[in-house]
Amino acid sequence: MMYQYFQHEQELRHWSERAEARIAPQIQAIGERVDRHQWRLLRAYRDAGVDEGHLAASTGYGYDDRGREALERIVARMFGTEAALFRPHIVSGTHAIAAALFGVLRPGDRLLYLTGEPYDTLQPVIGREADGSGSLADLGISYQAIPLTPAGGIDWTAFAEAAGSDIRCVAIQRSRGYAERASFSVAAIGEMVRRVRERCPDAVIFVDNCYGEFVEDEEPTHVGADLMAGSLIKNPGGGLAKSGGYLAGRRQWVERAAARLVAPGILAEGGATHGYLRDYFQGFFLAPHVVGEALKGAVFTAAVLEEAGFLSTPRWDDPRTDIIQLIRLERPELLVAFCQGIQEASPVDGHVVPEASKMPGYADPVIMAAGTFVQGASIELSADGPLRPPYHAYMQGGLTFSHVKIGVLTALDRMLTHSSLFPRHPNESR
Repeated sequence: MMYQYFQHEQELRHWSERAEARIAPQIQAIGERVDRHQWRLLRAYRDAGVDEGHLAASTGYGYDDRGREALERIVARMFGTEAALFRPHIVSGTHAIAAALFGVLRPGDRLLYLTGEPYDTLQPVIGREADGSGSLADLGISYQAIPLTPAGGIDWTAFAEAAGSDIRCVAIQRSRGYAERASFSVAAIGEMVRRVRERCPDAVIFVDNCYGEFVEDEEPTHVGADLMAGSLIKNPGGGLAKSGGYLAGRRQWVERAAARLVAPGILAEGGATHGYLRDYFQGFFLAPHVVGEALKGAVFTAAVLEEAGFLSTPRWDDPRTDIIQLIRLERPELLVAFCQGIQEASPVDGHVVPEASKMPGYADPVIMAAGTFVQGASIELSADGPLRPPYHAYMQGGLTFSHVKIGVLTALDRMLTHSSLFPRHPNESR
């Protein structure tokens, strides 16, 4: 590491070298998981007989796109499902989730979120009351979110009280998103599936899998989820997908989602891929490696921030189920400095200095750092947070471990200009 490029060389070298020594076993374990996923992917590509012809573009209606069909068979195999959609026509993770919910639910049905309120971007999709916006509420679909327990677990008593024959879909959000609660592991999701099946055997169990793909050995569909969805500019696009999203699960529910996404009768048979397929084939193949690099960066971030005196979750030696790292900074100046440092170390718009500002849908000013090649790609290094106590920064992504290390050390370098606000003096050794 070229510490001489940092203003606070001595402190950063001390913290970084101690952190890297501590995390060596975690880095090795991540590499071993990457190898397992890479071998599974290699077999899937080879068994699918992928050739140059599969990488060609389709136009017009996109019927008989053999490359798209082969790739979606590979995705279904990797996720242990009957069918999958892996498409540039899906705008975002929210769009993929909306297609799933609109595909599964019908007027008079009830949607139950088991893991508390979902992301803010899903609130207009669900709707609180019929207002003509085209939300689920407009279609006469009711909704309930079960708040988590104070410890961040599932409130099974509240679920038992809410369970009924009108519950058509039980939804689970794997990642913490921008909440303080821990993300849910695949094993925890498997236990949720088991207990939901006991009370609501006919309900479709849907999982928002954003930020979680390839982090563990299995996905939620391996442990019984009926349907899951995510974004291709997060983990499964491998940093090469320029847009898109996916759905994977039982064939009937994937087809229902396809009917909503495209049209009844056309389903997954249409949809030209233009020139995207090469990036998608290559990006999905690279995804385990890229996710591994992001995870190594997150582990390093947790360790080096702990050396500097800050709380961060998950801790560097905690099991992980997604790529999000929460950092508790306690002071608005430190949150701003952290995000500005991440931006400064970005390959795109590195000269831009972000400032906190009001954003639609947020009660407090938000600062965002995202100098990414693909706009909004959170598999690339980014960080943001609302300016409200306890001043959490949410960091995710990183195409290379080296970039994450440089980004976090640049952020710490900026934060050290406010050294009086550190939890302990920067020169104090542990």
